[in-house]
Amino acid sequence: MLAWSVVVALGGFLFGFDTAVISGAEKSIQQYWNLSVFEHGLTISIALIGTVIGSLLGSRPSDKFGRKNTLYFVAVVYLLSSLGTALADNWYVFLVFRFIGGLGVGTSSVTAPIYISEISLSRQTWPFGRIVPV
Repeated sequence: MLAWSVVVALGGFLFGFDTAVISGAEKSIQQYWNLSVFEHGLTISIALIGTVIGSLLGSRPSDKFGRKNTLYFVAVVYLLSSLGTALADNWYVFLVFRFIGGLGVGTSSVTAPIYISEISLSRQTWPFGRIVPV
């Protein structure tokens, strides 16, 4: 249970990581695609826009398919988003995959805490390892 909780809690870590990781490359990205000021701002913020939308809509798949299945799906979304942004051959494709990554971050930020609370033991079970009704 502890291992699962740690892995699932990394979903919250990804929110900060995604925001910070782009800051080191943002000037290079602007120069690489010769972006205007607006395009540059959109490139940086599109993942946060996806995060907001993902957090607003993330409870729906979580309720319909279950928390664990939703987290598996989000892991695939993270993978595809990472590959897509790394292999993007133009700015529009890069934007789409950053937005998709943001959706994944938002969905996991809603789903992960609920899943952790569902798998955690109650206070009465922790010291003795047996289930006691609360």
